[in-house]
Amino acid sequence: MAKIPKEAYELSDAEKRDLTQLIQQGKPLPEKYRFILFEDKREVELVWNGKTRDVCTTVLPFQSLEHVDEPRQEAPEIQSDLFDTRGRQLKGWTNKLIWGDNKLILSSLKSGALRRQIEDAGGLKLIYIDPPFDVGADFSMDIEIGGETFHKEPNLLEQIAYRDTWGRGADSFIAMIYERLILMRDLLAEDGSIYVHCDWRVTAFMRSVLDEVFGRDNYRGEIVWKRDAVGKGAKKLARHWPKTLDNIIAFARSSAGIFNFVPAELVDKQLKEFRYSDPDGRKFKRTTLGDYSNASIARMETEGLIYVSSSGQKYKKYYLDEYTIQLDSIWTDIPGFGVASSSQERLDYPTQKPETLLERIIKASSNEGDLVADFFVGSGTTAAVAEKLGRKWICTDLGKFAIHTTRKRLIQVQRESKDAGKSFRAFEVLNLGRYERQAYLNVGGRLSGARREQALAQKEREFRDLILRAYRAEPLEGESFFHGKNAGRLVVIGPINLPVGQLFVEEVITECRKRGASRVDMLAFEFEMGLFPAMLDEAKQKGIDLTPKQIPPEVFDKRAVEKGQVVFFDISFIEATPRYNKKDKFTLQIELTDFSVYYTQGAAEAAAASLKDGKSQ
Repeated sequence: MAKIPKEAYELSDAEKRDLTQLIQQGKPLPEKYRFILFEDKREVELVWNGKTRDVCTTVLPFQSLEHVDEPRQEAPEIQSDLFDTRGRQLKGWTNKLIWGDNKLILSSLKSGALRRQIEDAGGLKLIYIDPPFDVGADFSMDIEIGGETFHKEPNLLEQIAYRDTWGRGADSFIAMIYERLILMRDLLAEDGSIYVHCDWRVTAFMRSVLDEVFGRDNYRGEIVWKRDAVGKGAKKLARHWPKTLDNIIAFARSSAGIFNFVPAELVDKQLKEFRYSDPDGRKFKRTTLGDYSNASIARMETEGLIYVSSSGQKYKKYYLDEYTIQLDSIWTDIPGFGVASSSQERLDYPTQKPETLLERIIKASSNEGDLVADFFVGSGTTAAVAEKLGRKWICTDLGKFAIHTTRKRLIQVQRESKDAGKSFRAFEVLNLGRYERQAYLNVGGRLSGARREQALAQKEREFRDLILRAYRAEPLEGESFFHGKNAGRLVVIGPINLPVGQLFVEEVITECRKRGASRVDMLAFEFEMGLFPAMLDEAKQKGIDLTPKQIPPEVFDKRAVEKGQVVFFDISFIEATPRYNKKDKFTLQIELTDFSVYYTQGAAEAAAASLKDGKSQ
């Protein structure tokens, strides 16, 4: 049957006139014309300030920080031998724990060298994320160390992330998550799924965004998790229904999304239905035969599946040991850590989720050996459960404390698996390292070689101006070598894509002597190893007070620069001399002859002022 063409919309003369004027004036067209003129299929969508379908395309190489193969033994007396029956490390895929901005991580995974490894591992089958949906979650937390509780304030990178996520309220959050969801969708395998954990603050927004990114037809349901108890604390006096639930929204990449049967445990009321028994004691419940045919009933009789009552009525048997029902999407049997405060798995990490919660999700939408991911990993629950269930994993987080917590937790999981005779996988800790500044200097578009060089030079000038503003230095116009001045000191910025080496420092010293300058600050992202303190001594001998300072990652955030929140620190180094004991060749002493730690003007005073009375100084 031929498709009936859509009836064309006839524009009125007034509409044509208005459209022509708007186009000539370069103004945006009213929203209704998107559907009238372009047949846009999105009948309903969420709109927010600054909405764009452009996503990050930056591809940066990953830098390996650590490779964790075998867990260290807690008990040194345990020695491996030929008859060691403990677990072994699995070969092949190495799990990934990545520190950094997950937008850059996702775009680099999607189109970078690691994509081949992901595909060779069978593709990414499952993503679970628990993004920062709480507008008050500013990355601060209480940490218990050695029996004493400390309050961890958010570091500057985490403060920047908080501003990016909630700086404009819900608009910022939706813009942040929308771009990342598109990248996650493109990274998922065709039979992959995503579960997004949220609560009443953003559930409505999140469902609309997921509908748009994954398609309404790929909606796979919504889990309601009762995480907290009703009626404790302020909830008793609240003038609203208790907010004791979280929502976990599930979507598939396509109709091929993996979904495994997850059985539910029978409750007492259901168990009481199995009140009948065979002569051998096997319990069953009876149900009416309904519309079974006579042939089917006869077959079930030969198989012993028919029960005849004292009145002669026939029923079908359902045996207790074979009876299973699908788990419901309302989960009330997994207490959150507000209730299960004494749980052994609790790490006192603010957003930590119970392992049982993740276990159900991972079992439902992946199989053993599959690759799963969590791009807001927090305390590492997804990685820990994935490892225990024999899944491969990729987990990322912006917070260094989250990476440390997850790393420590996974080493313990490895150790427990090995001692229990179970196999486990190695994992590596990665970051984007110094390559993050390449993203800032990235020049897009189809440009010729000469124009690309011009565009890159312009970006580098803008970048240096940004660094000078962050350092509160005044730019020097017409100066061929030095870039600025600050409090009577010259300021020079080292190469942006290379570490500062001896030749550059010598050039700085030479240029100072040419100008009769005696004080200079040298800013750089990296310095070659072994450069200090020797080069500082050389400068001092020539009458020059040279201070090298590290450019912090926060210079990439223009708002942090504008608010004066960027802090430059002196370079840290140590100089040591070995002292050998002539009488005892097994004794060696190391003498610390010189050192310099990270320091900035006023840091000591600020630290002293922040100490509480009664604490050690």
